[in-house]
Amino acid sequence: MSAFKSLVNDIREVLGPSSGLNSEDVEVEDLTHLMERYVSNIEEWKPYALSNANMPYTRNLVDEGNGKANLLVLVWTPGKASPIHDHGNAHCLMKILHGNLTETRYDFPDGDKEKPMGIKSERVHKENAVAYMADELGLHRMSNHGSDFAVSLHLYTPPNVARSGCNIFNPQTGKKTHVAKCGNYSAYGERVKE
Repeated sequence: MSAFKSLVNDIREVLGPSSGLNSEDVEVEDLTHLMERYVSNIEEWKPYALSNANMPYTRNLVDEGNGKANLLVLVWTPGKASPIHDHGNAHCLMKILHGNLTETRYDFPDGDKEKPMGIKSERVHKENAVAYMADELGLHRMSNHGSDFAVSLHLYTPPNVARSGCNIFNPQTGKKTHVAKCGNYSAYGERVKE
């Protein structure tokens, strides 16, 4: 069994029958350690890394675990970025599998007054780095400033965004728009039919 498949199985085992990262019996540090321990190997995760240069990024389902989480490989087009977004009250643990990604964090907009969103922090995550994000930490945008596709592994728990969508925010006004569903480009290495 490849180290990547072992990582997927180990994540499933740590989550067990729990409700995910917000459960008393699951420690974020345990899952972070599993992701940190895995050394990225393109041959192992490549079957899940379907890309589309016409999209800023693709969401490729690897595993749904116990139904309380989903594990995705995201492939980021060079020069593109996600919108500023929340995580639908879910936790996100991310590992960079290939390239670098820039994470820009923002505070939630303050009230109904339209104004540009202020940057809280900006950090470049390099290959094999692991990062954690949740709504209580604010909003963020992920960007690929490189000239090649970047690839990251994301554990979302619970999988609220896949079920109910998320909110995206206009950087100039802070206006929130709900995206009803954030679907997958592929599942288990196969392109999802639209």
